[in-house]
Amino acid sequence: MTVTHTVLNQSAPRTDVDEFALDTALQEAVARYALQADTEELGRIGRVVGSAGFQDDARLANEHTPRLHTHDRWGHRVDDIEFHPAYHRIIDESLQAGTHALAWTQGGAGAEAERAARFMLFSQVEPGHACPVSMTHAVVPSLRADPALAEFWVPRATAAAYDPRRIDPAEKSAVTFGMAMTEKQGGSDVRANTTTAVPDGDDHLITGHKWFCSAPQSDAFLVLAQLPEGLSCFVVPRVLPGGELNPFRIQRLKDKLGNRSNASSEVEFDGTRGRLLGEPGRGVRTIIEMVSRTRLDCILGSAAGMRQGVAEAAWHARHRAAFGATLIDQPLMRAVLADLQLEAEAATWTALHIAGAHDADDAAAGADPGRSAGSERADFRRLATAVAKYWVCKRGPEHAYEALECLGGNGYTEAFPLARRYREQPVMAVWEGSGNVIVLDVLRALAREPHSAKAFLGFLETGLGRLPEYDRAYEALAGALQSALTAVSGGDAAALAGVQGGGRVLVEQMALLLQAAILLGSAPEAVATSFVAARLGADRGREYGALPAGVDIDLLVDRA
Repeated sequence: MTVTHTVLNQSAPRTDVDEFALDTALQEAVARYALQADTEELGRIGRVVGSAGFQDDARLANEHTPRLHTHDRWGHRVDDIEFHPAYHRIIDESLQAGTHALAWTQGGAGAEAERAARFMLFSQVEPGHACPVSMTHAVVPSLRADPALAEFWVPRATAAAYDPRRIDPAEKSAVTFGMAMTEKQGGSDVRANTTTAVPDGDDHLITGHKWFCSAPQSDAFLVLAQLPEGLSCFVVPRVLPGGELNPFRIQRLKDKLGNRSNASSEVEFDGTRGRLLGEPGRGVRTIIEMVSRTRLDCILGSAAGMRQGVAEAAWHARHRAAFGATLIDQPLMRAVLADLQLEAEAATWTALHIAGAHDADDAAAGADPGRSAGSERADFRRLATAVAKYWVCKRGPEHAYEALECLGGNGYTEAFPLARRYREQPVMAVWEGSGNVIVLDVLRALAREPHSAKAFLGFLETGLGRLPEYDRAYEALAGALQSALTAVSGGDAAALAGVQGGGRVLVEQMALLLQAAILLGSAPEAVATSFVAARLGADRGREYGALPAGVDIDLLVDRA
């Protein structure tokens, strides 16, 4: 018989690798922003997520998606969600590694940045489980609004363990948290919420419907509901003291484009017990820190996805030949890989820098709890988080597509991980504020806290005097911000409409200069100068791989 199926010119499986050791940008960013980081543990995590077993669990968790069981076989309402064992193995590994808790349990300089690096390594291979991990991390500052609630919940939310049992939380040493804010009539406009709460002893009874509740299998949730004083925040457990189920009716699981290993749902509250967190009528203020930190995790998740994309693309290009040469040696492919790496580098350095800004702000708050919330550091952190969330997450889907194309037809099949990544990246841009919501948040911050623009520009000034393209872009942005501030402070309706209509242009300029300033201050010089040429220069291209002169393609390909 003629042999027709000899496999030639295909890549070897990219398995059993150390994802931390192979990620030069992440290693350097950790060394810059988390000097005391446990690099041995980061290496262990890198080997875990790079193993064939973990990668296969990621596949299984996404192919065998969560299933809702509203009733048991005898007709009792149970609202239970069944996950494939692979999902439990993944989130167990992640929580044991402190991806949700290291910033709180370790504390000190670099804790937020090290936690970010661990979170990114796990999210690089399986991002769906990162949703409950992120919310469990982010809930801690909000819980601290009530010392009694914090005393009970924070030690359990920060335990380096995983316990999926649905039992009385008092009997558990480890819990996870979710969040239920948006409703079908309001979406991001949470002040339009119709869910209500009425006092009942120490608790409140909550009635209403939530259009999106992520990770409904969690042990407890922060929920927004209306009191006479206005929108308020409540801690709602799935199981009440003594073991009785809290009324928490899961109407359906969302059939999502991506993020399929993670359960997202519609839920109905009907006399559901919750404990008021923070002051009545100040629910948004109470939950906003949780929102801010989950926005940071959207940046981390998008950057992790970019790393997966460029790593898989570079691996394929090293092993595949076409037209007489290996792809990695073809000038066109090298330009694409270099540009993909440049984007991933900018996202990684930006993610770790902003995590470090949270770290520094936490330390300052601990040293002086009475310090002004409008400090320059806090102003920069809030504005930079929103700006980076908008831009890095917007860049994710296009980056995923270009990386997928590097694999040709293989990339478009479900047998390779980049098809899943392509579906995954848009959720980072949608979750915790879509593009327009983030732009409006930035404009509101400029209107209410004009000193935040000063803090932001103050950071950008650190990059001046090195490259003319950067200096020109800075001057243009400074003028645009001044015009925007004049318009929003003047109150003229036409001027305000003009600022809002051009809001995306303004935030994009802010984001590119933010990334450039971070790279100029922290990354290798060749990476920073390449970014400025490729993203701020007059000859910058539109598509990945359309690079101007001045970009160090060889260096970037090596780093990929």
